[in-house]
Amino acid sequence: MDVKIEEGWQKVLDCEFQKPYFKALTEFIKDEYQSHRCYPPGSKIFAAFNFCRFHDLKVVIIGQDPYHGPGQANGLCFSVEDNVRHPPSLVNILKELETDIGKPYPKSGDLRSWAQQGVLLLNATLTVRQNQPGSHQNKGWEQFTDAVIQNISLEKENVIFLLWGGFAKKKIKLIDQSKHEVLISGHPSPLSANRGYWFGNKHFSKTNFLLEQAELKPVRW
Repeated sequence: MDVKIEEGWQKVLDCEFQKPYFKALTEFIKDEYQSHRCYPPGSKIFAAFNFCRFHDLKVVIIGQDPYHGPGQANGLCFSVEDNVRHPPSLVNILKELETDIGKPYPKSGDLRSWAQQGVLLLNATLTVRQNQPGSHQNKGWEQFTDAVIQNISLEKENVIFLLWGGFAKKKIKLIDQSKHEVLISGHPSPLSANRGYWFGNKHFSKTNFLLEQAELKPVRW
């Protein structure tokens, strides 16, 4: 796997790319992409980093697995390509956005514009085999993305981490809360949202309030 990643991230993560676990992960991913249909496309595996420069980073949203259906995953957690039907979790994210800040529900589910403003849309596992959710878990991706979170916590200040659901909440142990803000809620999936754990969290307006308090530019969600 030829890692082509934004220069700022390259400097921060270069030591991870040299570790034995990452080299083993690289071999696994190469074999998977040659032997099976996997997502996202190889050129978009590190899209979350390439659209959100390390220098610009101010918000982190943590997902678990890429979408595993044809044409959905674009390397940004919860995001889909243009003209792709919005998956249920994304629908609920965009509904909460509409209720929270009054932004009309958008036609496109591509969240690239968020990333370009400094929102890291990070899946814990960056790849998946088609129609097999979780198929690339426990192969090394989680060690890599945990290192990403730890490096952000160490190297940056005033980053806002949005931890949605039980899986993401576990990442709190990697974050120095004396330097950063953490907002926690249920997951936007229908199972959680329909039980009252997602809607009304107001994470988008709260994030912008915290950014303004830190004299940083709010996100145009």
